[in-house]
Amino acid sequence: MTRWPDRRILDLFGIELPIIQAPMAGATTVDMVVAAAKAGGLGSLPSAQLNAEGLRQALTEIRTATKAPVNVNFFSHVPPPGDPASQMRWRALLAPYFVEVGLDPAAPMSAAGRAPFDSSFCTVVEELKPEIVSFHFGLPEKALVHRVKATGARIISSATTVAEAVWLEANGVDAVIAMGFEAGGHRGNFLTQDMATQVGTMALVPQVVDAVRVPVIAAGGIADGRGVAAALMLGASAVQVGTAYLFCPEAKIPAVQAAALASARDDSTAITNVFTGHPARGVVNRLMRELGPISESVPAFPTAGGALVPIRAIAEAESRNDFTNLWSGQAASLALRVGAEELTRELYQSALDVIARGSAT
Repeated sequence: MTRWPDRRILDLFGIELPIIQAPMAGATTVDMVVAAAKAGGLGSLPSAQLNAEGLRQALTEIRTATKAPVNVNFFSHVPPPGDPASQMRWRALLAPYFVEVGLDPAAPMSAAGRAPFDSSFCTVVEELKPEIVSFHFGLPEKALVHRVKATGARIISSATTVAEAVWLEANGVDAVIAMGFEAGGHRGNFLTQDMATQVGTMALVPQVVDAVRVPVIAAGGIADGRGVAAALMLGASAVQVGTAYLFCPEAKIPAVQAAALASARDDSTAITNVFTGHPARGVVNRLMRELGPISESVPAFPTAGGALVPIRAIAEAESRNDFTNLWSGQAASLALRVGAEELTRELYQSALDVIARGSAT
């Protein structure tokens, strides 16, 4: 076999390889997006930690470097109402850590840094017209979805259950990302908050494939060619890979996270909400052990993160990861240590080799 047998995503997105570099806010750089795109995969730019002007600048840089299709990712959460009581309880829980590092627990805190998709972001999409627009936590309001569709962009979003995949298709997505429980970073769940019933990639992908007509992208625990080949066998048309790209030199992550990833095993991660208020998978550290990993005392997403900024900065300066969100999936140990362009090509080629060996037996 010399070519990918399921071309639905390739033809839909206009890409050469069925490899999507996952958008990872804070870690993905313009250089990473460009490298994945130049390899023939789909580079993905996260916007959750940008404002509209920052997004415009990053997209312009990408367009200057490559004419390949690009994916821009947005969070579509609804900002929670103010809850001073919840914030006070959270600050009280964190107070001992502030005292430990010599900071005043009553000092003003930073605001949360994750912005949802809104009209200002949509204006940038209308102006620069990325070929693919992806969402996390469902979809934004219908009027915004219609504006995005009017640009000609393909719309995709993450589903962590079959019910979420069916809902996404009914609400107009062109493809569904089936996000297994193994995936690193924030869960894409939006119809359920029950982490105890979230589904693994191997069980989720074929059930989503059976439930929807649009093509399916597999995500979660895929870090080498074997995982890519397995996703195809399960019915996916492409894969989205995140953690493996964190090992690339184009990634922008703290040194403490790089060290944690380098030694991560299959059982090193857990789902936690103590960093942002929304469940996410990361390498277990002190804060997760002592306050979580899941805690009902954490304020609503994304308001929890601001309070951690000062103690995180001090700990990282001392090479401690105590308060850093060490996002990682369960297959970190399988990742190659190569550049993003080479990784994209290698994931594809090694998957073809795996499939060819299977066909020959």
